[in-house]
Amino acid sequence: MRAAALEARSSHPLARAILSRAEQDGLSVSAADNTRTVPGRGLEGDMGDQSIWLGSDRFAEEKGFGSAIPSDLRDRIEGAGNTLVAVGDAAGVSGVLELRDRIRPDAKGIVARLHAQGVKKIVMLTGDNTATAKAVAAQVGIDEVRAELLPEDKVTAIEELVTQYGTVAMIGDGVNDAPAMARAHYGIAMGAVGSDAAIETADIALMTDDIGKVPWLIGHSRRTMAIIKQNIGLSLATKAAFVVATAFGMASMWGAIAADVGVSLLVVTNALRLLRARDNDDEPRGGDEVGEEMAKAALAHGH
Repeated sequence: MRAAALEARSSHPLARAILSRAEQDGLSVSAADNTRTVPGRGLEGDMGDQSIWLGSDRFAEEKGFGSAIPSDLRDRIEGAGNTLVAVGDAAGVSGVLELRDRIRPDAKGIVARLHAQGVKKIVMLTGDNTATAKAVAAQVGIDEVRAELLPEDKVTAIEELVTQYGTVAMIGDGVNDAPAMARAHYGIAMGAVGSDAAIETADIALMTDDIGKVPWLIGHSRRTMAIIKQNIGLSLATKAAFVVATAFGMASMWGAIAADVGVSLLVVTNALRLLRARDNDDEPRGGDEVGEEMAKAALAHGH
């Protein structure tokens, strides 16, 4: 009941899972008052005249209740690759939840396509425990895992990647991800489930929570750059041709106007090709241009 009350106003997938279970159990949930997020740790709020909280086992330890969680229970949950969430009040821990991120069936294929596009390294940055993070990474093919991170730790990790790679993109959806997204070369927010802070910080906001749009985004961006270069080349070539024609007295005012308008129309028409849907937009095309539990990932491109 307390967990559902704290998560009642949240749209996060794990919050929705908790609320869904509360509904299945027939619980009548009222939102907690004065709910506030403790970055990288959990939530706090008031329920009646009691202060209640929800968060990781690290959050429970910081409150002085770490020993209240049985070590064998902690080991079993984390050993299975799941996430332990403690719930309590000022008196101590009142309950423990066991959560597991459900891996998308196509997640492994998405990671493979990103590698095929030239993404050198995919790094998972997460606040979850190491065992859970490594279990997810092993199943989907993520190259490196950095777990049990606070928001400032994610920023440090991104800064390290920025010094190593020419282009780093950070995919995130929460308040904890926003500082790291700001430090990356490109911040990509999951627009459907993302927090306002993440969306406002991001350079690119996907309008769905589909991480599969990232390979499409890279392919589409490369195609956009190719068309921009084509249009610039066409315009410069036309201008150069008229400069030469003018020097030899072969150009006229009407010809120049017609050519200028004609080039403008050609440029617009060429750019409109981007509106055409293409099934292979996420296929490798070369180049380094880049226009996310896998939504929290750093994509590092080589120099």
